[in-house]
Amino acid sequence: MSENGGTFDLVILGAGSGGYAAAIRASELGMKVALIEKNKLGGTCLHVGCIPTKALLHSAEVADAARDSETFGVKASFDGIDMAGVNAYKDKVVSRMFRGLTGLIKSHGITVVEGEGRLTGRDEVTVGDTVYKGTNILLASGSEPKTLGLDIDGEKVITSEQALTMERVPKSVAVLGGGVIGVEFASVYRSYGSEVTIIEALPHLLPLEDESTSKQLERAFRKRGIKYELETPFESVKTTDSGVSVTLQGGKTLEAEVLLVAIGRAPVSEGLGYEDNGIRMERGFVEVDENLHTGVGNIYAVGDLIPTLQLAHAGFAEGIYVAEQLAGLNPPAIDYDGVPRITYSEPEVASVGLTSAKAKERGYEIVELDYNLGGNGKSQILQTQGSVKVIAQKDGPVLGVHMIGSRVGELTAEGQLIYNWEALPSEVAQLVHPHPTQSEALGEAHLALAGKPLHVHE
Repeated sequence: MSENGGTFDLVILGAGSGGYAAAIRASELGMKVALIEKNKLGGTCLHVGCIPTKALLHSAEVADAARDSETFGVKASFDGIDMAGVNAYKDKVVSRMFRGLTGLIKSHGITVVEGEGRLTGRDEVTVGDTVYKGTNILLASGSEPKTLGLDIDGEKVITSEQALTMERVPKSVAVLGGGVIGVEFASVYRSYGSEVTIIEALPHLLPLEDESTSKQLERAFRKRGIKYELETPFESVKTTDSGVSVTLQGGKTLEAEVLLVAIGRAPVSEGLGYEDNGIRMERGFVEVDENLHTGVGNIYAVGDLIPTLQLAHAGFAEGIYVAEQLAGLNPPAIDYDGVPRITYSEPEVASVGLTSAKAKERGYEIVELDYNLGGNGKSQILQTQGSVKVIAQKDGPVLGVHMIGSRVGELTAEGQLIYNWEALPSEVAQLVHPHPTQSEALGEAHLALAGKPLHVHE
């Protein structure tokens, strides 16, 4: 006989970015909420995604700064990477944020249920023998690393999750996948001193970014000594005494100590009762409409489980959207083109809006401008190269902002305001940007696009 866990306005399966954001917003709006999680509150992003990877990337930046200190007139010696120290720093950041999130959830009076939940009806989730009834159900069971069916032994063949707990710096790493995860880890490993080769089946690194940005990243990586094999599909891997031997299509082989499988993340949906209850699935993803509704009862889905951008901030936005919709606030549907995208490698890549190819595909007549960071004072102080590219509709609003260079991720905050408020280049050109900052590069690009260039560096 199943126990009754109670009845709630909203029962959420999964407490990652999408699930916990929905829980907090729903409770603020007066709903009684149950939040079910088999691991820890915070999900992928907090424990094995955004936060720990960015901590590694920051330690990599510190390593590069120490190594290159004489460029800035500072005499420092670089004695190597202490992985125990790196992991202690990373874990401290994660545990602090985890404590903060746990307190936040508690302060909102949300019922947290620890355990593995399954959808067992249109209005219920069961954990063990306990049934939690929900007037509304939100599926937010997240994602896990794709493995291509390879044998992940955790030592010679690893995913990003094992890469986060490495205890030594491998001499050489083959990275399978040139998307965001692969590029970020390639950047970390190189800064730590590994020989790195990225394997990517498509023609460019970061294939979803504007092609001009991808080409600049490839040049920057080449200068850093990061090798890559583009338009070269992976065929197989076998472990050897010293590591791995990777075979590429066409017969080429690469030897490395470690193969990092970084080909993206797959939704966690199997065996959770979704299909049994009539929910439409495609390649493991839950299908939803623009209201994030599954078409079944009052069941919604958000985050990496649905085929939208696999980004924590997209998950936050989706969770908030569902909660506000349930409360009758009629929030506007999310414009996924307007969600910023950042790769935290060195150099960073950041964008919002449409690429040139996408804009043309959608029938826009466009004008575009590339502003070289060589003309930006703060970028020269930081000794970084790169550019800000702005794409606008001819005689119309800005359609896309694409940036590459150290620290440009911070500039997407302004970039997304420009895109989402449909600003004209001439309107942005009127704004006074503080000097010397990298934000001026955004201002200068819009000044040039509006026909009044100032510090343009060819």
